[in-house]
Amino acid sequence: MRRAVLNVVGLSARDLQSGLMPRLAARAQRGAVSRVKPAFPAVTCTAQSDYLTGVRPSTHGIVGNGWYDRVLSEVQFWKQSNRLVQAPKVWDVIHERRPGAKVANLFWWYNMGTQADLAVTPRPIYQANGGKVFDIASYPQRLRPALKQALGDFPFHAFWGPRAGLAASQWIADAARWVETHEKPDLNLVYLPHLDYDLQRFGPEHPRSQQARREVDVLVGDLADFLESQGVEVMMVSEYAITSVDRDIALNRLFRAKGWLEIKDELGTEILDVMASRVFAVADHQVAHVVVQDPALLGEVRALLEATPGVEHVLDAAQQEAWGIRHVRSGDFVVIADNHSWFSYYYWIDDAKAPDFARCVDIHRKPGYDPAELFVDPKLSFPMATVAWFLLKKKLGFKALMEIIPLQADQVRGSHGRLPEDSLDWPICISPPGGKLPYEMVSTEVFGQIVAGY
Repeated sequence: MRRAVLNVVGLSARDLQSGLMPRLAARAQRGAVSRVKPAFPAVTCTAQSDYLTGVRPSTHGIVGNGWYDRVLSEVQFWKQSNRLVQAPKVWDVIHERRPGAKVANLFWWYNMGTQADLAVTPRPIYQANGGKVFDIASYPQRLRPALKQALGDFPFHAFWGPRAGLAASQWIADAARWVETHEKPDLNLVYLPHLDYDLQRFGPEHPRSQQARREVDVLVGDLADFLESQGVEVMMVSEYAITSVDRDIALNRLFRAKGWLEIKDELGTEILDVMASRVFAVADHQVAHVVVQDPALLGEVRALLEATPGVEHVLDAAQQEAWGIRHVRSGDFVVIADNHSWFSYYYWIDDAKAPDFARCVDIHRKPGYDPAELFVDPKLSFPMATVAWFLLKKKLGFKALMEIIPLQADQVRGSHGRLPEDSLDWPICISPPGGKLPYEMVSTEVFGQIVAGY
């Protein structure tokens, strides 16, 4: 048996009923579909870790896309080492059951330093002069030049940022075809993120989001048909569904007003000093990890959070245990937004003093997730001229910043992370044709579906 697991990010049970995705709906009818009670938090790194280990964050340690490292005293977002995931993965189980089996991981996260047999992941080249060259990394090393020769450079601009769109998912789908043709893995994990972008930008009901669903239906349908023609059974999963939002909550600004943040001046801009701050939040979509480094403030912090409009739940250590998220990486409080709110990372008051990375696509330096990176600042009169000027300076060897990202989050219309009350807004699992699945399952049960039969 050979199997592919297509991770169609953002696909919901509701989408299969929309009439916009007939090929995926037909696949669900040929097999079985299960509504998956999402991982908590329902974000990329946690959901994938639940699926690939079969345990919850309290065990595997991936409490979000990022967290505060209390030893380094740094916020760590979008790290790539697979050794951060503190539990055996599907490839470990498959290798034990079938020695010599080959597992490929194409763009699922934590894809460096992995025991998967084939791995491809986005990875810029960071130069000593401060430059950054967009690229991919692979294991074994021979995959990287072979894929680039066959498919061209990975379109990094389409993977994240204002131009994020179909091209990145199309490249990954083409890479999956290439890997199937040349490597024939026993299990091929394929990440297809296209739905994630416009549903966050415009909300699930917007015409642009409806078009994205149609595009994904064609892209995934074509890839699944190809794989099946090669004798590969196709399973589909999604990580979360995106629901409508209209309010961001800047917890760090609330903490700043209480005098709990430590702000330092760096060349006229304000930097959040997490090492010295008594309280701060690591924002991650609709969930935030609130770190309280002064235990005397725990009661006051909780009271402030519970009184904040848009905050639905405040989980202390005992409650985090019940939710399966208690871990050394978790905040002292884990805060959950209500169904139309999400958390922004903003901490400055005066935009003139915002840090230089705030106006850039910079997923590693920001102490929280920033969906405003999907937009171009509407205050820019000639944004393409700004981009062209940046590219010219870069070509001439000068250091420059592409400062095109807005400092307001009011354009964001979709988010995820909390547990939606309506199971139509849950992610799904679609079995291969003829398969059987329960009507509902929890995120950790996807693991058993992936490894079944090996």
